[in-house]
Amino acid sequence: MVLIIGITGATGAIYGIRLLEVLSKIEVVETHVIISKSGEETIKYETDYEPNDVRALANFTYEIDDIGASLSSGSFQRDGMIIAPCTVKTMSALANSYAENLIIRAGDVSLKERKPLVLVVRETPLHLGHLRSMAQLTEMGAIIFPPVPSFYNKPKAIDDIINSTIGRVLDLFNIEHNLSYRWSGLATTEG
Repeated sequence: MVLIIGITGATGAIYGIRLLEVLSKIEVVETHVIISKSGEETIKYETDYEPNDVRALANFTYEIDDIGASLSSGSFQRDGMIIAPCTVKTMSALANSYAENLIIRAGDVSLKERKPLVLVVRETPLHLGHLRSMAQLTEMGAIIFPPVPSFYNKPKAIDDIINSTIGRVLDLFNIEHNLSYRWSGLATTEG
């Protein structure tokens, strides 16, 4: 399986990092990572990682401005793309096919080739323009995936919340994991 991972400058860089950490341990998944310049800054600000440490988790890396990279063509075989976290700017550019950088171009190509594009959009609250972009992207085939935590798994730490979100993203690609508790229904007792 070949997955492209984009990391943009929205808060929540740890989502992209954790995704790469998990995927780096799965031999059958080949990862291609692109980190925006704002994503690099967010990684440094929010985490103890350096951008090059994050890149080292991937099989292949690309510069954000390398619009001529293999990923920018539909002839590059991919199974899908995940942008985690995804800024509203990136989401809006994708909704309007405004491919100003490699993350957006690779996402646009994923859509035109009918490959899954998952956007872990980090913004709240949302105004009508955001919602319209989300609806437009959904109509184009993208999956809008805000990292909304679940609490039925009774998270004890931030890592539990992060892992739950990443586990749900991996589920979209049928990638086996043990990152999160699966809902099994409310326990009932008879008496």
